[in-house]
Amino acid sequence: MKRRARQRGVALLLVLWACTLLAVLLGGYAVLARTAALQTRYQFAEARAHYAAEAGVMRATYAMQDPVAQRRWVGDGRSYPFDFDGATVSVTVTDEGGKVDLNAASPEVLQALFRAAGLDAAAAGKLATRVVDWRSFVTEPGQAERGRAEYAAAGRDYGPRHGPFASLQELQLVLGMTPALYRKLEPAITLWSGQAMPDPNTAPPLALAAIPGLDPEQLAALRAARERNSRMAAPPIGGGVTHSIRAEAVLADGTHAVIRATVRFRAGGMAGQPYTVLRWEEGDGE
Repeated sequence: MKRRARQRGVALLLVLWACTLLAVLLGGYAVLARTAALQTRYQFAEARAHYAAEAGVMRATYAMQDPVAQRRWVGDGRSYPFDFDGATVSVTVTDEGGKVDLNAASPEVLQALFRAAGLDAAAAGKLATRVVDWRSFVTEPGQAERGRAEYAAAGRDYGPRHGPFASLQELQLVLGMTPALYRKLEPAITLWSGQAMPDPNTAPPLALAAIPGLDPEQLAALRAARERNSRMAAPPIGGGVTHSIRAEAVLADGTHAVIRATVRFRAGGMAGQPYTVLRWEEGDGE
């Protein structure tokens, strides 16, 4: 009798252990299923935000060439918000002609840009000289060797390109450029205007401050004129005009996506291929 009771006790204990193990396994599977569901929901939200931001870029490329002048968007950096598939989309368009061209800007404009970004006169002048040296072809004996020696002394294993900048990010390789300074400069620089000086009619604030010879009164007059023009219909986009588009989409749960594109519009309006994408970046580059 006692032996049978012991056997029953052992069997009951085994059953209890089996039930406990089964409960633990089921709990683990439930956690895995919940985690997978959350990941799927997050990925779906990210995809929605991405495509909403992409819709912002597409809308901008059309709105800048809208045949109805009153609906046409202006490339002066103002924000154009709209709703798309449950997302709030904000789009800004900036004419690249108003920015400082790293490959074409004069040394005076570069120095003024760096001064406006917070460097003192000596540091701004030295950095402007290095930018010009980076983009300039070798024209005198020993120029390349001196450049490499200066960079080597600073612990760099490379020297100036001695050729045009191939990307905006390449500016970060120039000796004296810091990540913080580059983040401040990035909205005001370009590779696509081909102009020695920014266009004051579309220049963002930092690029506007880089235009030599403008006193505070002239700057105030320019800003007032631009404010008046902002209330007028935009002119049609001509051939070869290049603009940067930044589209940010935010969902109700806070999920957001940013797309930045640089687009060159071609002659001929909407006939044929109306534009060429020169740059496409996802994220805000931070």
